[in-house]
Amino acid sequence: MTRILITAAAGFGLTGLIGYLLLPALRALKAGQSIREVGPTWHNSKAGTPMMGGLMFILALVLCMLGNIASIGDHSVYFVLLLSLAFGLIGFLDDFTKAKYKRNLGLTSLQKALLQMAVSALFLYALYQHGAMTCDLYIPFFNVSFHIHPLVYILFAMFVMVGCVNAVNLTDGVDGLCASVTIPVMVFFTAAAVAMDRMSLALIPSALVGGLACYLFFNWHPAKVFMGDTGSLFLGGAVCALAFALDMPLILILVGFIYVVETLSVILQVGYFKLTHGKRLFKMAPIHHHFEMSGWKEEKIVLVFSGICALMCILAWFGIAGLRA
Repeated sequence: MTRILITAAAGFGLTGLIGYLLLPALRALKAGQSIREVGPTWHNSKAGTPMMGGLMFILALVLCMLGNIASIGDHSVYFVLLLSLAFGLIGFLDDFTKAKYKRNLGLTSLQKALLQMAVSALFLYALYQHGAMTCDLYIPFFNVSFHIHPLVYILFAMFVMVGCVNAVNLTDGVDGLCASVTIPVMVFFTAAAVAMDRMSLALIPSALVGGLACYLFFNWHPAKVFMGDTGSLFLGGAVCALAFALDMPLILILVGFIYVVETLSVILQVGYFKLTHGKRLFKMAPIHHHFEMSGWKEEKIVLVFSGICALMCILAWFGIAGLRA
């Protein structure tokens, strides 16, 4: 347990140091964010804010894991880290394209979808081949598991992973929101890994708890830097990779409640718009923009959403009682 606390503290300190060094470099490279024309008009003032700030906590996590490499005995740790980094690389390519061509849209939707599916498939296959994934679907609260054919399970898992990663990406639309919502999720996975006697696996979420907490000093409104797709896709990969590595994918419905709501708001908005030939269900989607346009300050949205996420994570803790040692 001491090692986990030290890792969290190291994640905090290293993120701060890397951020101090990285922010001037991002400004010098003019790696600024372009603001979508369809977004809230008051977000136009954020144009030019450096993006790719997710590199702060990503590099900090890598350094933390290198520092613990001698004591890691669980190979699933490497799979989780590599998957997260692979998704982060996809996000980096997207951000780099935006920065290079000075436009809001980077990789096409098809390019990102194909890359994400390929990465998910490789991760799941590797996890299964090394016996780190059982293909047993655990049902929270009921303490029962259903064995599913490996091929069906992997296809299901690919769908969940791609959906989860993009849901986390959608949440990154207000200063501090994605990081604040993800902190309680990582606290949950740290506690779950410890309770299941998976101490090595607990190092990844614990380092991210510290890293994201420090990152908020840079990203709290008004943000000095955005995590970009580099950070949000990395976090999405880490969230779903941890869920599958711990054999509890359905828990994502609870711990990822805010991510799910953000995604559903977009789906409902688009569907309602098409069905009613132009009417809108929300003032703007994703739903955090609806609350912005209803007069909520960004800080209020972050505090309320992260508070709800924390409550759902507490509920999820009781839901995995059957898995805890």
